[in-house]
Amino acid sequence: MRIVILGAGIGGQVVANELRRLLPREHHVTIVERELRHAFAPSFLWVMTGDRQPEQVTRDVRDLVRPGVEVLEGQVRGIDVANRRVRFDHESLTYDYLVVALGAELAPEAVPGLAAGAPHSFYTLDGAARLRAALEDVTGGTIAVVVSALPYKCPGAPHEGAMLLADYFRRQRPGHGVSVHLFTPEPQPMPVAGPALGDAVLHMLEQRGVQFHPSHKLTAVTPDTRELLFEGKPPVTYDLLVAIPPHRPPAVVREAGLANESGWIPVDRETLATPHERVFAIGDVTAVQIPGRWKPDVPLMLPKAGVFAHAQALAVARRIAAEIKGERPAATFCGDGFCMLEAGEELAGVAFGDFFHEPSPEVHVKSIGRAWHLGKVLFERWWLSPWGVRRALLRSALSVGSRIVGVPVTL
Repeated sequence: MRIVILGAGIGGQVVANELRRLLPREHHVTIVERELRHAFAPSFLWVMTGDRQPEQVTRDVRDLVRPGVEVLEGQVRGIDVANRRVRFDHESLTYDYLVVALGAELAPEAVPGLAAGAPHSFYTLDGAARLRAALEDVTGGTIAVVVSALPYKCPGAPHEGAMLLADYFRRQRPGHGVSVHLFTPEPQPMPVAGPALGDAVLHMLEQRGVQFHPSHKLTAVTPDTRELLFEGKPPVTYDLLVAIPPHRPPAVVREAGLANESGWIPVDRETLATPHERVFAIGDVTAVQIPGRWKPDVPLMLPKAGVFAHAQALAVARRIAAEIKGERPAATFCGDGFCMLEAGEELAGVAFGDFFHEPSPEVHVKSIGRAWHLGKVLFERWWLSPWGVRRALLRSALSVGSRIVGVPVTL
């Protein structure tokens, strides 16, 4: 059997490594990835503040997967589910099982004037590095952190980014005269996780001097006057724009007939199976409905976050391996997840819970502290370690995490 995995982000790496662990070597595990230099996205915020250099948070994908995982470099150009074939650059490959882990793309051109306004963003490694350089030239005024559209990946990142920017100027430039504002179309911080988490994050923002502006839907940017235009709201003038650009699914999944009307891939929320036989999808490219509603007519969707991609990848790998071995697949994705929110001063908060809980997600919030920041640092070091080093680091981290949270922690 040949299992082909499209994309070597968090989900793609995890599913490949788990399959290689579970299957005998006569079965082939192949990753197709356009960029073999993996950049660890949770660390982009530390690149923005100068606490990391870009080379510290990147690794060759081939160093992060188990021996025996084949890694092919190329841009995915086509997916033929009828004939079980994928095309990348000038090559093609047949598969017995396919896992689509292509993530989400950034599309600043989707908002008039946004791309032309030369905004900065910490949602890419290069963008975070450029933003770090731009902060050196800021002498005062308004920094606007703007969520430009929904959905977007890593729902805690805009709030973390705003708090870390405020902390940067508080530490580096006492009396700086900089004010940090966070604008979002959402009615509260991270609404999918419920009001308790929203109130906790709002309190964190207020403590760090970040001004939060909910229900601000960005309609356009006017670069000449440095103005943000919002639906039904007065224009806002900025001195430095930090944007979370609109996200869109890769065109190749729409062209393959895998996507729904919104462009994302619908999957069974427990098995991550698509309607196509032996085709699974995980991570940011998927659309997973969960209990509850954001608005009366708008259902809640599972956030696009690496923690969910990780857990989904484990479930998919175990199901595929069981089928190949002639066993009954039992592994499922249960909807559990957590999020660590950096707040500056080497402090962080954490929330964790069950996003499949009825009638709405049940999320618990832990008090802000240094332990959560340390946990994020340890996870970064584990993830960026060569595969042979990870096992010992993982056991240590899970043991510490379980004692802190008070419940078993698994990845």
